Amino acid sequence: MEILDTVIIGGGPAGYSAALYCTRAGLSTVIVEKMTPGGQMATTTQIDNYPGFDEGVDGFELGDRMRKGAERFGAKTHYADVTGVSLTENPKKIATTNGDLYAKTVIIATGAAPRELGIADEQRFRGKGVGYCATCDGMFFRGKTVAVNGGGNTAVEDAMFLSKLCEKVYLIHRRDALRASRAEVQALEKAPNVEFVWNKVVTGLEGADKLEKIVLQDTVTKDTTTLDAQGLFVAIGRVPSTELFKDVLKTDAFGYIEADETTRTSIPGVFAVGDVRTKPLRQVVTAVSDGAVASKYVEEFLTAQA
Repeated sequence: MEILDTVIIGGGPAGYSAALYCTRAGLSTVIVEKMTPGGQMATTTQIDNYPGFDEGVDGFELGDRMRKGAERFGAKTHYADVTGVSLTENPKKIATTNGDLYAKTVIIATGAAPRELGIADEQRFRGKGVGYCATCDGMFFRGKTVAVNGGGNTAVEDAMFLSKLCEKVYLIHRRDALRASRAEVQALEKAPNVEFVWNKVVTGLEGADKLEKIVLQDTVTKDTTTLDAQGLFVAIGRVPSTELFKDVLKTDAFGYIEADETTRTSIPGVFAVGDVRTKPLRQVVTAVSDGAVASKYVEEFLTAQA
């Protein structure tokens, strides 16, 4: 039975950054990825806020480059679904659809997915008007009319960010008051090109090749109206991919794995990196930073166990 120095669950930017640093440190490393390198990043056609790419970069291409960079130093990618974990054992066991893996340490990089509206045509317009990250994709809508759907701090922050780029921003919320902090709301209220759309839910999307109209239903009267908009940013939360770990590792109220800036979790030898851990900002650049940090503490843990 081969016992690896570390197994990384998830092949997004955090996972492959951790793999790169771990293999360069001489650690035997396997990344388990169920689909394609890059994670959520791979679904983005243009990333403009990752340093080093002055004209932006395709998310799928960047994910594959990260894979190649880690594999250049000896990391191996194991394409499979993880079906179970035993994290308190020594060695730790990771059961997959392509065989079991054993390791002295585990790095969890399973990410988080945006919570979707769950309406017809949402997937058809994804990347063609519908987005889930204003700071990632807002530049594509400079000078256009967009809407943000949500009522929390993220929605308000997204609307404020977009108000500096777009001609018009609608903030759609199902109630008549926002959940966001009062200070955030007051700042947004001062933006001259932001309009609040109260007591409305998005029930449909219309357009030919790209989004053109948003269909709304009034939560009180049930009347239906439409908004002309070229973009819709959904900001109703994210869902961390922690199903395998929720009864094993400590998580916060939102389901994210509790891990501080050292990336160490509640179980020794288990680390959490990227969007899956509790953190203030979830971006590609913060994910790769986590991966680098995790490698330091993996090395530290292995040295202490030697």
